[in-house]
Amino acid sequence: MTKPLAMMKPVPKRAMVLAAGLGVRLRPITADRPKPLVEVGGQSLLDRALDRLAEAGVEHAVVNTHYFAEMVAKHLASRLKPRIHLSPEAKLLETGGGIAHALPLLGRDPFFVVNGDSFWLNGPTDVLKRLANAWDDERMDALLAVYLTPRALGYDGLGDFMVDPLGRLTRRREDEVAPFAYIGLQILHPRLFRAAQDGAFSLNRLYDQADAAGRLWGIVHDGEWFHISTPADLAEAQERLSSRFSYYHRI
Repeated sequence: MTKPLAMMKPVPKRAMVLAAGLGVRLRPITADRPKPLVEVGGQSLLDRALDRLAEAGVEHAVVNTHYFAEMVAKHLASRLKPRIHLSPEAKLLETGGGIAHALPLLGRDPFFVVNGDSFWLNGPTDVLKRLANAWDDERMDALLAVYLTPRALGYDGLGDFMVDPLGRLTRRREDEVAPFAYIGLQILHPRLFRAAQDGAFSLNRLYDQADAAGRLWGIVHDGEWFHISTPADLAEAQERLSSRFSYYHRI
């Protein structure tokens, strides 16, 4: 049951937005721009993510950059909410390494991490606020938003996680198909990175660490999630949004 708004827990004030990747599968669209600056419904994926963070109450957002870094910096230069802090990467550090590199900007408290190319629509309650409300500092090092794979537009993978009735996540083994996919939204605690290596590494290593310790948890997103990886995925998402707008405009 969703808690009344007055009982909601505080939302983390800081977030990391991952925007450094090459967007290879979306080429040729990403030949002259980074994937987070690709537009869906007339707005860039990056702006959509930052707007959602600001609406949820996030005050500071750290954005890592590498591919077309100057373009991203120029695009964000005039943004006021949330306040932007850039974390340039001379070499790609991957998801885990990029966050570890930016930790001095993220502070000591749990923080959101949002993929800069994530595109979602909220359900009855803002999914970022749902993550904040579900966070339990005593039990969790990582809390991920996941989605049922058959419902995901554009997704054709094998899934990422199993979810038990309490919300504990278990990683999919190589010989398994999992019913839930990670959608690029999560809360992490800085302590997860205490033993992290320097340089480039994937967050998957830290998920395995949290899983083994029983500290990897999740919530199931109750809105919509669009997996935009290829030009065909982007076209399908555009068409879905256009159809939705036309429907609500008629009524």
